[in-house]
Amino acid sequence: MTSGPKTLGVTSAISTAEPKPLDIKLSNDLEDVLRKFDIFEPENELNERINVLQQLNALAKQWIIDLSIQRNISRGIAEQVGGKIFTFGSYRLGVHTRGADIDTLLVAPRHIDRVDFFSTFFEVLQGHPNVTDLRAIEEAYVPVMKFHFKGIEIDLLFARLALQSIPDNLTLGDINLLQNLDYKCVKSLNGCRVTEDILTLVPKAESFRLALRAIKLWAKRRGTYSNSLGFLGGVSWAILMARVCQLYPKAAPATLVQKFFLVFDQWKWPTPVMLRHPEDIPSANLPFPVWDSRNNPSDRAHLMPILTPTFPQQNSTFNVTISTKNVMAQEFKIGLGVCEDVFSGKTDWNSLFEPSDFFHRYKHYIIIQAMGADNKEHLEWIGLVESKIRILVGNLERCQYIESAHINPTGYTHVDKELYPFTTQWLIGLSIARPTDSTQPIALDLTEPIQRFVSVVYQVATNNSKVTESMQVKAQHVKKRQLSEYISPAILKQGRKRNKKSSLSLLDGSNNTMGSSFNDSIKSVNTSSTVLPERGEKRLSEVHASQEPAKKQRSDTETSRDGTRDSENVHSNVHSNEEVRKRPDNQCFS
Repeated sequence: MTSGPKTLGVTSAISTAEPKPLDIKLSNDLEDVLRKFDIFEPENELNERINVLQQLNALAKQWIIDLSIQRNISRGIAEQVGGKIFTFGSYRLGVHTRGADIDTLLVAPRHIDRVDFFSTFFEVLQGHPNVTDLRAIEEAYVPVMKFHFKGIEIDLLFARLALQSIPDNLTLGDINLLQNLDYKCVKSLNGCRVTEDILTLVPKAESFRLALRAIKLWAKRRGTYSNSLGFLGGVSWAILMARVCQLYPKAAPATLVQKFFLVFDQWKWPTPVMLRHPEDIPSANLPFPVWDSRNNPSDRAHLMPILTPTFPQQNSTFNVTISTKNVMAQEFKIGLGVCEDVFSGKTDWNSLFEPSDFFHRYKHYIIIQAMGADNKEHLEWIGLVESKIRILVGNLERCQYIESAHINPTGYTHVDKELYPFTTQWLIGLSIARPTDSTQPIALDLTEPIQRFVSVVYQVATNNSKVTESMQVKAQHVKKRQLSEYISPAILKQGRKRNKKSSLSLLDGSNNTMGSSFNDSIKSVNTSSTVLPERGEKRLSEVHASQEPAKKQRSDTETSRDGTRDSENVHSNVHSNEEVRKRPDNQCFS
């Protein structure tokens, strides 16, 4: 008696049907559309990436040799201790796009530690003629150095193994390599280990790659690609697509894309997505924490758990908020409708990659601005500010009357680049819920959540020696009609409202749950951000919403561009610290 084919995943496949001629045709059409978006890297650019990685590998090895000799290791032995650069993420999966960064990991022998990496190797890179925009982020969840090498963006992690030497043929799959390591090294190693496991857990790698390329492009076009801001990052999208491949192991890429939206439109969150059973993941009885909602109360609070398939298995989506989960649920539904139209011949794949209608979906926005004095300051500052935006989203979600706080993950330059040359802006669209006990207009006060966010940013900045007095962050309310004062008109035109009969219009109009059906009944929105002085007193004393250059204000009853009447009065008063301290936490006032 012969056994059947090996099952990949935690359940058996839903379908093992072979592709039909239509599936193959639509897969070819999908690849053609993806090529029009210029996401496939030509061979000369791919060769340049390989060349850069080889140079970086040689640079790291020479650094380890020199440091070993400084520590009284003979030159003969020092030249044998090795060291190696590994790749992971989209580059290793084979789905990176033109101009994308490369996720890399430097693995060193046991006598080289993380302090060396962020000090002497940082100096090596700093003095290299091909390295630009170098910055170290030691306080990150996974410590990293970011830089450009010959124009190619590199994210470089570090891990020290408990080995005397690192041979060139080393692989990282052996669980015993995690013995005697600190947790930061384990987290750094897991990027590579997870990537390798994903590739071994999909039945047809080429179909997986093309389908994943499509989903990544869709997520970026629809504004749902960002781990730090509460959506999904690259590894999470890869795990989701890998799970679909397990459920439909023989499906063509076009079918996998359609099934992707079908599966996750119907998924019962917070049921976790897993590529294999936890008991099938070797752990060697190591003491590192793993995601376990049965025994860890904090894990039960996660909204969309997507688990890595490698020990120690973690939830790759712990940043997801109520609002971002709702946005993704709506986008899954829209994507499914588009795919059904593609398979029925009503539209083509271009419709799947239409940009989001974010700038047309809401009437009220919070705009966050991070400003520095020069490009170096700006690079340092925007990473810190972006990492804290989820705090503001969470604070807004807890406000009375706010149904959703939809963060757009794209950072935009200011429309006036001469006045604001080193400024990055993020926007949060506000969906306002109708009060059940009143039809009267409300006055919405967002001072408290905005102040809390700005205060946290500056408090974190006090502990960062690279933060200077000229770095600023502002957060304030703006109406839809005011967006052109901050964002380029060409960007604002993207994703205009479509025909409501289309599958793409599910979020448009006044009947959608993510929209702003009650926004016409807002009497006023009050926002300001007052910061307690910690360091650099002049900079930290106050951040005013009213610091923007004076603009000619339109009449409160002037007709907006989309033909609606907008009768809100917006106040930008700055409350004193004493006034703010008297208010309850996380509460809006009407």
